[in-house]
Amino acid sequence: MTRDGVFFCAMVGLGESYIAAFAIAIGLGDVATGLIATGPMLAGACLQLVTPLGVRVLGSYRTWVVWCARLQALSFIPLVVGAFIGRIDVLWLALATVAYWTAGMSAGPAWNAWVTSLVPDSIRETFFARRTRAAHAALLVALVFGGLALELGRTQGVELSVFGVLFAGALATRLISAEYLASQSERPGLPGEHRTLGPADTWRRLREAGSLRVLQYLLVMQVVTNIAAPYFTPYMLNRLGLSYGEFMALIAASFLARVAVLPRLGRIARDESARRLLWLGGLGIVPLPILWLVSDSFLYLLAVQLVAGCAWAAIELATTLSFFEGIVEADRASVLSVFNLANALATVAGALIGAGLLTHFETSPHLYAWLFAASTFGRLIAASMLSRTPTATRVGPGFQMRTLAVRPSGVAVQRPILASITDRLPEAPVPHVQEEEGS
Repeated sequence: MTRDGVFFCAMVGLGESYIAAFAIAIGLGDVATGLIATGPMLAGACLQLVTPLGVRVLGSYRTWVVWCARLQALSFIPLVVGAFIGRIDVLWLALATVAYWTAGMSAGPAWNAWVTSLVPDSIRETFFARRTRAAHAALLVALVFGGLALELGRTQGVELSVFGVLFAGALATRLISAEYLASQSERPGLPGEHRTLGPADTWRRLREAGSLRVLQYLLVMQVVTNIAAPYFTPYMLNRLGLSYGEFMALIAASFLARVAVLPRLGRIARDESARRLLWLGGLGIVPLPILWLVSDSFLYLLAVQLVAGCAWAAIELATTLSFFEGIVEADRASVLSVFNLANALATVAGALIGAGLLTHFETSPHLYAWLFAASTFGRLIAASMLSRTPTATRVGPGFQMRTLAVRPSGVAVQRPILASITDRLPEAPVPHVQEEEGS
């Protein structure tokens, strides 16, 4: 299981992290690049809703997850071919990324339901912490290797061929990951032990758990964040003219900051509450887009990335904890599918607003200033919703996340390892606030 996680994150670092940069290298504009980074996530989130049906037809979580992993690996084939021949139609690029996110998101809820049965309660905290550290190390190594290789390729005039090598590496590492998934066991009849919730049942579970207001904040926050976030890559590579090495360093800085502060953030969630984290993160992300406009000094941008990584780590941990903590274990996989869909809808909505602003202000010398200002103002409005979120109970310390993607804006696409969400601590029970009808 640990080796699966290591090779999966190597795929993320070699492949997904550089798809937007590849889109710029082959000549796509700022708007198209931003939408390629976000639009396929919505298609994936919609198509992942067939996961319960697929698991029932196959009668196995393992079989479903393994084939999803193999499909995700094969989604890199058009990218490899396009990189080596030096061109790729935008339709093929879109289809490849849709296949990538569809397979990845379809595997997620099923993997979570399956892995819960494999790791005994007594070792979950230690095991998942060690697995996450190993996976994060692999992602960082792959990310650094990719950035240095692309910078070398640019100086030698073989930049697109290097993209091809990286995407081929991503394909290979995901296939290796799939084989490690296939080697794991599965208890007969396991899929029948987990409930598949319909829309009405899911809504009722969220309301009973006090998660609806957290979801409302999450959706608004994702919309306003993604007005700017998908367009940081073209801003840095096209407008600021950063090298691939500098681009990689900025992504790595926010990721390292995230990893470094997570243990401290986990202690805050354990000793105080997830709501305190929500406030820290929600206020911390407000000024980030504007800060990008202050200076184009690389050291300054690196410092902004460190702050961004810390702020986003707090908000992502807090929203996920607040959202899932009150949901019973048997329902969490179904609720995760709703969580994926809600996030993707909000992400694409924000990206479309950003695309509209970029198109409207296309001739303005202050194009990105308008974009980043709109995102900052929206984040300030979203922060005003924090007072309406319920006071969450304290949570267990072993909670871990899977990293599906890292972004140069400091945002990461992460999903919870549901088996690592421990029950609320008995010594400090604070009941969830029930949502009122129509809230």
